[in-house]
Amino acid sequence: MHLTQLNRECLLHLFSFLNKDSRRSLSLTCRQLREVYLDPCLWNLLHFSSPCQLRWDNYVLGPSLRYLTICWYSSRVQLVCNIEDWLKSSFQKDICSKHDSLVSTFLAHVCHMCPNLLTLTLSGCAHITDQDVVSVLQRCKKLRSLRLENCVRITDRSLRGVAEHGDNLEEVRVDFCRNITKAGLQSCKEMRPAIQLSAERSADMIPDSKPEEKEPLSKALQKFLQYS
Repeated sequence: MHLTQLNRECLLHLFSFLNKDSRRSLSLTCRQLREVYLDPCLWNLLHFSSPCQLRWDNYVLGPSLRYLTICWYSSRVQLVCNIEDWLKSSFQKDICSKHDSLVSTFLAHVCHMCPNLLTLTLSGCAHITDQDVVSVLQRCKKLRSLRLENCVRITDRSLRGVAEHGDNLEEVRVDFCRNITKAGLQSCKEMRPAIQLSAERSADMIPDSKPEEKEPLSKALQKFLQYS
């Protein structure tokens, strides 16, 4: 039997076992398979292992998306992206400029196109901001789980967003986010006691310093050892 002789339900089931690239390749063979590829029901889960993959035309965003993960486990995150902007060299800034807005732009699309999102995991996304997180909380009202790991620009403002907009949140993790404070965690717990809130290492890490502040040598060395 030829693949196109199968009904829509069977084709969707077969496509569900393929990765993003395989789905797209198959969709280029005929109109029927292209329609299956574009069916929102096929795209309830998306996983990206680097921000650059967000540029690839091998996935479909839509209201069926329930689970979204963007994880970037790269030495570049630690050695370049995690450094405070004012401390970066021109070369480091040039590296970051090639990808620093990718995740934020993608999350803006998610806010407008994926109102039924249930789980969001962002790891190693050094350039996302509190506003990105708050916007998702405001627009994706059904969100139940928010997991942020090693997102260095995230501060207590995101926790305030959780407290103000996380009506359906059940779990929030802010692990290794160095600009999260104990006060911010305590305030969030008091305002949303039903949420399972955890923050591995976050409140114990050294936060960013401001350009006008002279960071003591011992503090700078300690921060360097944390990321080496």
